[in-house]
Amino acid sequence: MLLAIDIGNTAIIVGIFDDDKLKATWRLATEIHRLADEYGALLLTLLQRQRLPSSKITGAALCSVVPPLVPIFQEVCQRYFSTSPLIVEAGIKTGIRICVDNPRELGPDRVVNAVAAHHLYGEPVIVLDLGTATTFDVISKEGNYLGGAIAPGISIASEALFTRTAMLPRIKLTRPKQAIGKNTISAMQSGIIFGYIGLIESMIQRIEQELGSKAKVVATGGYAYPLAKEIPAVEIINPDLPLIGLRLVYEMNKIEQ
Repeated sequence: MLLAIDIGNTAIIVGIFDDDKLKATWRLATEIHRLADEYGALLLTLLQRQRLPSSKITGAALCSVVPPLVPIFQEVCQRYFSTSPLIVEAGIKTGIRICVDNPRELGPDRVVNAVAAHHLYGEPVIVLDLGTATTFDVISKEGNYLGGAIAPGISIASEALFTRTAMLPRIKLTRPKQAIGKNTISAMQSGIIFGYIGLIESMIQRIEQELGSKAKVVATGGYAYPLAKEIPAVEIINPDLPLIGLRLVYEMNKIEQ
C-alpha cells in the first residue's frame, strides 16, 4: 500500500492507496511544532481504526508547501513505516511539461493537481484549488502546464475583515439568501461568498479567452463543495485530486528510488 501525504498551510491530507484504489483519507491540522512521534502515533491510530495494517505500507509520497514539516514527515515514514518518501520537487518525473518562467517556483501541490487532472480528464483543464489560497492551474490537452493565477483564499479574506476592522465580526462562511444583505453578517457573507464566486467565474472566462477554447473545470480543496457548486462552469469536484496526483507521480518515479 502507498501512503500519500499532502501538507498544506491549513490542513494535511493523508491517503492510503491499495494499487490505484484509495482506501482511506484523513485531514489533520497543520501544526509545525508537532513532533514526528506525535504525527506517527496519530497515523498509526487512524490506520488501526480503519483496520489497515501499517506493515502493508510499502511506499510513501509527499508534497508540502510547509518546508519545516518535510523532515518531520520523512522521519515519520522512516521510523513508523520503514520507507523513505518520494518528495515532489523539481527534477522528478511528472508526465507533464512545466511551461513557466521558473519551474522551481511552482508549488508541489499545484504540480500534483495538474498531473492528476491531466491523467483523469485529458482535455484542456483548469484546476481550481479552493484552500488557504485560491489557485487556478491551466493544463493544455497536450499535457503542458501553462501557468495559472493565485488569489487569497476565502478564509483569509474573511479573517482579514475581522482583524483589520474595528466593528466587523468574525462570521461563518455560509451562503446568504440574497446578495443584498439586511444586516452586517448577511452583508459580509454576501460580499465574501458571492464576491468569490464572481472572482472565480471572471478568472475562468479570462483563462478560456487566452486559451482560445473552452476547458474542463475541476475543483478541489477544502472549500470546493460550498463554493464550486454555485458556479456552473465547474463540471467536477474532486477532493482527492492531490492524493491521486501523488500516487501517479510515485508510480512514475518509484523505479529510480
